[in-house]
Amino acid sequence: MSEAYLRVDGITVEFPGVRALDGVSFAARAGEVHALMGENGAGKSTLLKVLSGVNRVTGGQLWIDGEPTVFDNAREALRRGISIIYQELTLSPNLSVAENLLLGQLPVKRGFLDRRRLRERAMSILEELGEGDIHPSTKVRELSIGQQQMIEIGRALLRDARIIAFDEPTSSLSVQEIRHLKRIVSRLREEGRVVLYVTHRMEEVFEMCDAVTVFRDGRHIHTHETLHGLDHDTLVSEMVGREIEDVYGYRPRPHGDVLMRLEAIEGRGVKAPVSLEVHRGEVFGLFGLVGAGRSELMRLVCGAERAAGGQVLFDGATCRFGSVQAAIRAGIAMCPEDRKSQGIFPVASVSDNLNISCRRFFRRWGGFRDPQRETANTEDYIRQLRIKTPGPKTPIANLSGGNQQKVILARWLAEKIDLFVMDEPTRGIDVGARRDIYSLLYELAERGKGVLVISSDLAEVSSICDRIGVMRDGELIDIVSRDQATPERLLGLALPA
Repeated sequence: MSEAYLRVDGITVEFPGVRALDGVSFAARAGEVHALMGENGAGKSTLLKVLSGVNRVTGGQLWIDGEPTVFDNAREALRRGISIIYQELTLSPNLSVAENLLLGQLPVKRGFLDRRRLRERAMSILEELGEGDIHPSTKVRELSIGQQQMIEIGRALLRDARIIAFDEPTSSLSVQEIRHLKRIVSRLREEGRVVLYVTHRMEEVFEMCDAVTVFRDGRHIHTHETLHGLDHDTLVSEMVGREIEDVYGYRPRPHGDVLMRLEAIEGRGVKAPVSLEVHRGEVFGLFGLVGAGRSELMRLVCGAERAAGGQVLFDGATCRFGSVQAAIRAGIAMCPEDRKSQGIFPVASVSDNLNISCRRFFRRWGGFRDPQRETANTEDYIRQLRIKTPGPKTPIANLSGGNQQKVILARWLAEKIDLFVMDEPTRGIDVGARRDIYSLLYELAERGKGVLVISSDLAEVSSICDRIGVMRDGELIDIVSRDQATPERLLGLALPA
């Protein structure tokens, strides 16, 4: 067995009021794909930020290729051959794809940007990523989340890093893009790189990884040097500290009257008129590959985009919402896929993020805010949803992605909402938090609410939904009942004919 190229020795990281990492140690060898697993808030992202030079350690030592290493900034980490591909993207949206790919290493000729060389290098890496249909001059803001994720991966490959860390890399990728990613990871292993792979998808760990380290509450729990003999249940129990027999925990329930009916809705991203119904007490799924038009359809329904035709009947009344605010007032709320740019106010506190919509319910006489009632409301939902945070006043940006998602859910639970539209609700969320969220969705349905789940996770929609609408290329192809929703059937409907 070769010597470790990367060694983490007793690393501790502290922030005001919280110890994010507590004496974590593990090692990874060159040519190894090493999974890092744990619940949201377990310390995985904190460790990646230590490797990238963003977080400073308060104890312990980092070793790279046998040398003790300290990074004062991200530039030093990049210079030492470390590249981190975060789940929350770090691209510059107003720059082109080519400029983002080669940012920091733009080709220069006679003191000026060599645009021909820039385009050639960008086209080469795009072909390698399986994204050859993206033009290098396209602005990044015009790409889908999945395409942006692949640009992040391409940027790391172009830096020729010796240590590459992937943070939930497949959370927004299409089936085809995931296949390309798996080939890329295999190639990096063959080239002798160290690949750190953070994921909550068990099947990816067993298919792609050579070793796995489990974190819990900022501590190292166990490192499995090999996956031989390791099973799913052992990993889950190590991650959460308790047994979880069925993460989905489906709970059947009776369905009530039609809550929302879409009649021939069409608009941006929807290429054929869509008609469907969601009943009270129902968890309705929208499945499809990335770019199938699922999110675009619900943006038309929720007032984020103007519908070009058709109508929405909600609770018996015909509606055409001119804004998101109008939809919320009517009782429809959407939790967006992209938490960072569309779901949270990163510089604001947990309390402000949770109460931003329902604040009107907590006014004192004279119309002034009542901070005490807002704090009490926040603390109530922190307990109910088991949100891991030092307190209500903590900036939400300091929370893990899963806990940020719970805060967004709490925001709408505190509102008067009848239809909850959940766009990729468990993207990047650990197994324990996923079970909590699924249980919450069932509870909402049992209370007579409607729940519409948009997901590209085949196991998720087939396990938690009562009916599944399958979309492909902007068109609703079919609606399948739960008992008929086999993975083969759903994927067959979603894939191009």
